[in-house]
Amino acid sequence: MTVWDDLVGQEKVSEQLAAAARDADALVTAVAADAPLPEVSKMTHAWLFTGPPGAGRTQTARAFAAALQCVSPDRALGGAPGCGFCDGCHTALVGTHADVSTVAAVGAEILVKDMRDTVRKSFTSPANGRWQVILVEDAERLNEKSANAVLKAVEEPAPRTVWLLCAPSLEDVLPTIRSRCRHLNLRTPSVDAVADLLVRREGIEPGVAAAAARATQGHVDRARRLASDPAARERRAAVLKLPLRVEDIGGCLKAAQELVDAAAEDAKQLAEEMDGKETDELKAAMGASQGGRMPRGTAGVMKDLEEMQKRRRTRTQRDSLDLALTDLTGFYRDVLALQLGSRIALANADAEDTLERLARGSSPESTLRRIEAIAACRDALDRNVAPLLAVEAMTMALRSG
Repeated sequence: MTVWDDLVGQEKVSEQLAAAARDADALVTAVAADAPLPEVSKMTHAWLFTGPPGAGRTQTARAFAAALQCVSPDRALGGAPGCGFCDGCHTALVGTHADVSTVAAVGAEILVKDMRDTVRKSFTSPANGRWQVILVEDAERLNEKSANAVLKAVEEPAPRTVWLLCAPSLEDVLPTIRSRCRHLNLRTPSVDAVADLLVRREGIEPGVAAAAARATQGHVDRARRLASDPAARERRAAVLKLPLRVEDIGGCLKAAQELVDAAAEDAKQLAEEMDGKETDELKAAMGASQGGRMPRGTAGVMKDLEEMQKRRRTRTQRDSLDLALTDLTGFYRDVLALQLGSRIALANADAEDTLERLARGSSPESTLRRIEAIAACRDALDRNVAPLLAVEAMTMALRSG
């Protein structure tokens, strides 16, 4: 199994990256042998991966990072880098390779302090790998200062440093950064391809896999979670009942409160799993006494960790809300499809009775207004509007249609 096997529906992109990895391998091999440098037109120092949610931007970038770090002996016999089994591939894929650094937004933005050490590392030679790879998962969340730090590093990179930036679209990245990157656009995988992946790689029962892939409309990670996690299916079922609960003002407010509370509970569960472990590890690293008291002069380090954890809880809550709003948008999309007599397959076929009931009781114009209300709620959350206020405004708009 190569590193490209799990990139669902991205055959063209995989071919381009495999060719670039071969060129990169030839370059490093020539340098190591003090031989003349080959032409490497298919390889460059900075890449920008764009595509809709669920297309696998980060997975594709990480697969490329693994191919660049591949140390399989088969390469000497003409094999392509990216075997998926060697130490270089394995550690890059699971995120433990010393020369593959990953930066992701903890809160709403990637702050310059989150990038400082990574940018500094980008100017150094690989410690034990073939390339120094910097993977930025949420390039659209770089703020002005952190984006400028990345720009400086991308403009004049070290000879064996590669930047891999991931963002939803070109417009989400500064023009000065994207102009220095080779752009690859990923497409949404087909429902059948996602279902096949769940059956083949996760051992999911075919019927469950097909239902999860159809419900998430080709979003690989969400489909995997929906197919394997009963709690995720319960939360989605609760969200899909919301359109029937907004018939009066009291119902609107109650539904909004429950939606926000469910997102907060998700964030709390994640915090309980991660915060305690991170705090204990930091205390141990700083030499805390057996009673848990930190040494003098380390209070600032603990405060920084607490601030990061708080930002992550806020981000997790809003991500959970955004997931619910995405499901709600798909629900009303199905209502609109029924109203217009479209032949497209319904994403929420398991709720067809409810869909038909709402389709008969409203007009396509009102359904479009409801979809716009959900989009407005997502925009409000992006602007840091209090979640309960934003969701209450949405549920009231869903009632009025």
